[in-house]
Amino acid sequence: MSTELSDRIVSGARPERRRGERRSQVLRGLILGSFHARRRRPRRAGERSLAAVDWHHPQWLAAAILILLFSSADAALTLELMRHGAYEANPLMSPLVGGSALAFTVVKVGLTAGGVVLLTLLAGMRVCGRLSAGLLLYLLLAVYAALILYEFRLLDRLPAG
Repeated sequence: MSTELSDRIVSGARPERRRGERRSQVLRGLILGSFHARRRRPRRAGERSLAAVDWHHPQWLAAAILILLFSSADAALTLELMRHGAYEANPLMSPLVGGSALAFTVVKVGLTAGGVVLLTLLAGMRVCGRLSAGLLLYLLLAVYAALILYEFRLLDRLPAG
């Protein structure tokens, strides 16, 4: 019996089963991990970190895409309304509207995208006690839908010509 094997038996360590360095094949891991997710729930009952799962429900993707589409539509409708004399009610975005339309749109959609990514990562967790972060995604989607309907009503009330 070799000394290495006897050391493993004495220490209780199992022989290494992995082949090669798994971290060297990043692209392969991303592709395989996308279709064969391993962690759908946290491993331990008390685990609450962002990296606890590597698969999220498809409804979060659908909500995230719709929110980003609505955010883009909101930016376009805001710019159109401002061409007709409206003003930006959001004090954080109003300085950007006066400058470049592209800068306004990129910042608006970028900030929304960052928030949506964070809410998607937190979707399975509770925030503020009982409130689910996934519910916040749906709430944000509903707020954007209402905002877009409001902006369409404003555009409809503009005088012709």
